[in-house]
Amino acid sequence: MGLGLPSDNNRGNADDLSDSFLSGEEENGIITKNIKNEINGNWISAPNSIHEARLKAKAKRRLRKTSSRDSGRGDSFSENGDPSRGTNGTAPPTSPKSKLLDRKSRAGKGRGLPKKGGAGGKGVWGPPGEVYDLEEVDVKDPNYDEAQENCVYETVVPPLEEGAFEKTLTPIVQEYFEHGDTNEVAELLGELNLGSMSSGVPMLAVSLALEAKASHRELTSRLLTDLCGRVLSRSDVESSFDKLLRELPDLVLDTPGAPQLVGQFIARAVKDQILSRSYLDGYKGRVDCVHARAALDRAAVLLKMGLGGLRIDNLWGTGGGQRPVTQLVREMTLLLKEYLLSGDNKEAERCLRELEVPHFHHEFVYEAIVMVLESKGEKTFKMVLQLLKFLWVSSIITVDQMRRGYERVYMDIAEINIDVPRAYFILEQFVDKSFSAGFICEKLRDLCPSRGRKRFVSEGDGGRFKLESY
Repeated sequence: MGLGLPSDNNRGNADDLSDSFLSGEEENGIITKNIKNEINGNWISAPNSIHEARLKAKAKRRLRKTSSRDSGRGDSFSENGDPSRGTNGTAPPTSPKSKLLDRKSRAGKGRGLPKKGGAGGKGVWGPPGEVYDLEEVDVKDPNYDEAQENCVYETVVPPLEEGAFEKTLTPIVQEYFEHGDTNEVAELLGELNLGSMSSGVPMLAVSLALEAKASHRELTSRLLTDLCGRVLSRSDVESSFDKLLRELPDLVLDTPGAPQLVGQFIARAVKDQILSRSYLDGYKGRVDCVHARAALDRAAVLLKMGLGGLRIDNLWGTGGGQRPVTQLVREMTLLLKEYLLSGDNKEAERCLRELEVPHFHHEFVYEAIVMVLESKGEKTFKMVLQLLKFLWVSSIITVDQMRRGYERVYMDIAEINIDVPRAYFILEQFVDKSFSAGFICEKLRDLCPSRGRKRFVSEGDGGRFKLESY
């Protein structure tokens, strides 16, 4: 039997293979079956036709994959799997497998630079280093207005309401009493739109200082001096003191000494030249209130004394932390001497509080014990012991300050003993009484030094010795 051409059925099978999307194993199985059938049917050229069908199927699958990724780029394949040419005869660009995820252009355009010069990302306002100039106004713009060219835009702060005035300024003044920086207060007040309520600033500051310490009143006087000319005017200060004089009957209810304190504020303001000297003359014969008259009389007396040499600029004194140590030691010594003359524990407590040096109370304990060692009678011994116990119970002198005062005496007892021969003996008795009174601990009592020097009675006493006694 001779070799025959492939029948229509076999040719149909070959066409079906070209459109199939079977896996490699399925294709191998079908091809093997067809080869066997065609060999039995004496089709010798079957292997070549099957090979062409497989090439066509691969080409179509590849075309469908690349068309979805490179659509519109002119990539196409002919029926035999060869890439087709473009209309101009040039071969379309192809991308190797290593650049499938490359975001650069594969059309042969550009130099591989980032899109929009690096200014196309999310949240980017422009390329790096770009400086934006002021936008010029377009005269041809239908919304153009000639008045806009000379406009000056400023931040407008709404005026402070009367109800929020005291609530806003009270924390500022109270914080100033802690840090004492007048420049910070001036900056904070400059940020507020006080308007016509600027005259209330001195009145609020003085009202808060009346209930505070003497050092706070000194700070208030400095604050008014520094604010005048920057935030306040002299007319604001005058109107503020006028209101204080009118409200003195109400201020006396909370601060009984308000008339004298307000008078001192007025005298200090005149001395600092934020009030005119004719301010007091304007009230002569026109004051009906008893408290206002007392305040003005106090101010007039202080100003007359200032002409005689009184330092009105140091009227309130200096805060404890700002005083020199020698001055504090001198004032504590005077305080103890006055106490020994009067015997008033409460007055001594008040004077010690007014010094405002709780960190320096150990000096007071030291000076009190040294005064006991240098005294000759028992009166000083008992009064100082009573005073230290009173200050301990009232918590004016803390545990640490009391301990440091006693330890300082222990360290200096050798030098004190040079001038006071009985210093060791008196100190031991005072420490024992202090421990019995309960304001020093047992450990501090045991640290009390005793005179350890021994001496022989005589050369013929057989080496006997005795402790030195007084």
